[in-house]
Amino acid sequence: MVAKGEMVYAWTTNADLAKKAECGGAVSALLKFALESKTVDAVLAVKKGVDVYDAVPVIITDPKDIDQTAGSLHCGTLLMSKLIKKYLNGAWGKKLAVTVKGCDAMGMYELAKRQQIDLDNIIMIGVNCGGTVSPVLARKMIREKFDVDPEIVHKEEIDKGQFIIEYEGGHKGISIDELEEAGFGRRSNCRRCKMKIPRQADLACGNWGIIGDKAGKATFVEVCSEKGAKLLSAAVKAGAVATEQANPKGIEIRAKVEGAMFKLGDKWRKHDFTALGEGKERLTKIVKETSRCIKCYACIENCPICYCVECSTKKPYLVAPGELPVNFMFHMIRFAHISDSCVNCGQCEENCPMEIPNALFMHSQQVEMEKMFNHVPGVSMELPVLGFAEEPTERERLANTGSDQIFDNVFNPGKN
Repeated sequence: MVAKGEMVYAWTTNADLAKKAECGGAVSALLKFALESKTVDAVLAVKKGVDVYDAVPVIITDPKDIDQTAGSLHCGTLLMSKLIKKYLNGAWGKKLAVTVKGCDAMGMYELAKRQQIDLDNIIMIGVNCGGTVSPVLARKMIREKFDVDPEIVHKEEIDKGQFIIEYEGGHKGISIDELEEAGFGRRSNCRRCKMKIPRQADLACGNWGIIGDKAGKATFVEVCSEKGAKLLSAAVKAGAVATEQANPKGIEIRAKVEGAMFKLGDKWRKHDFTALGEGKERLTKIVKETSRCIKCYACIENCPICYCVECSTKKPYLVAPGELPVNFMFHMIRFAHISDSCVNCGQCEENCPMEIPNALFMHSQQVEMEKMFNHVPGVSMELPVLGFAEEPTERERLANTGSDQIFDNVFNPGKN
């Protein structure tokens, strides 16, 4: 039996699964067991599509299909939390097991505290994350920096400070620092991220801290909740997973790796936010950059904090329809809505067809709000400053006064 707070090395007892999985296959084994034991109705994970640059979200209900999701995809930039809300009814009435990075877990908490998803029905299996790489930039990086045709690459990984590729005829690694100095490497939001071990999840898993004879053959598992302890204990009892206590030296190494990642995050925050400037200088840059916006709504559709039934950006008296460039009010509304709760997932930037650095703008404001109100989004169920009013209740209250929105009487003074 394992308990909340324990740290163990874990690995699958299934030889076939171990061949396809990485780091001992504990995560895959736990997902497989969760389905076999009917602990969950389905698993939401990511599998490789046509190539290593194509990460595809997949719902799995048959345990034998779990091996499709084995391994890691650093060119997968998906956000799992919004997918649960949009396509799986927020897990209301369905039990799910989900693999999550730090930003996925943070997005889950932000949606859950707004009653958009049901965390009671979700088992989160967290994975350590040093960052992800945009698939488009990854292809260019491999071609220009590695001098390799990206089409022949069949595996990639980030390990010991290097981005490593395997391809027909060999393998090659280049340091992340060198790649990022050349404008490649991890996404900018990932560079600034300080949620490397997602302890909001029920289990936090990864390869950091695996040493000795278990190096490369086991997964480091930190038990973060009673739910996680119950799942792991049941998997061990059923013989699906084997464990041993984590090596104390390994625990120390894991902490050092996490600490180094924190310092790197601080370094990039200082770099990016300083370049953005302050006050009027920052505002001028943001206005200029966002002037390219075509109002496609990709940022809103993919943001885990955008959940309103009615979107204020679609109110014609706030943002006039059919106008390009888009009135800056469009962005002001988003800043006001997201500023206290941005989890720096990067989706608003990753999916922007006009390549506007939206995540930088959002994250820089969130950090300032954090300094003011000491609220860190995505780490607890504590509501942010702007999140205490529930939208349906507030809109009903406003509607009962003859207005469907607080702005109406300001912009439409003739309306009662």
